[in-house]
Amino acid sequence: MKYWRKPLDFDELTIPHGIVHIIVDRCKGCGFCVEYCPKGVLEMSEEFNAKGYHPPKVVKEGECVNCNLCEMICPEFAIFSADASDNGSGTHSK
Repeated sequence: MKYWRKPLDFDELTIPHGIVHIIVDRCKGCGFCVEYCPKGVLEMSEEFNAKGYHPPKVVKEGECVNCNLCEMICPEFAIFSADASDNGSGTHSK
């Protein structure tokens, strides 16, 4: 992240990193997660899931800041992010 000035506690801050997990067959392709992601980590894929919808896919690997906004806004609970320090312990990536 680029700052216009250096914060006083800059040396103490660490930017969190997350890993996005998508439960593809639960997604209904609404696109809320793509639209509201502050870092633009997601985009709609060209593939179809079992319901016939286009689920999102991760396009910027490693840029997720683990804000959990995608998880909060998803009406089908089809996406979540986990802290990258957990080594991606979730198993629902596909």
